[in-house]
Amino acid sequence: MTDCCPRCAHESVRTLHSSPVPGVWDVLQCGRCLYTWRTSEPARRTRRDAYPEAFRLSSDDMANAAEVPTVPPLRSGGPNQKTGLTDG
Repeated sequence: MTDCCPRCAHESVRTLHSSPVPGVWDVLQCGRCLYTWRTSEPARRTRRDAYPEAFRLSSDDMANAAEVPTVPPLRSGGPNQKTGLTDG
């Protein structure tokens, strides 16, 4: 298990899933930035000291991040432009 998130260094990391074969890999997720990684990935994806500097997030980055827009609800009744099928 890792001691912190590789991307933002937050210490709240949880296990989302473990491999069917015990001990082979775990999928972990940061509780703050939601970065998700598998423990079997290379160090540049799993360890803070090896994570690329350009992609690291600080506390200030997180506090000043732009809000993610919400996904609008699906339209119903009309044909889907991609498939031609009717929604709803």
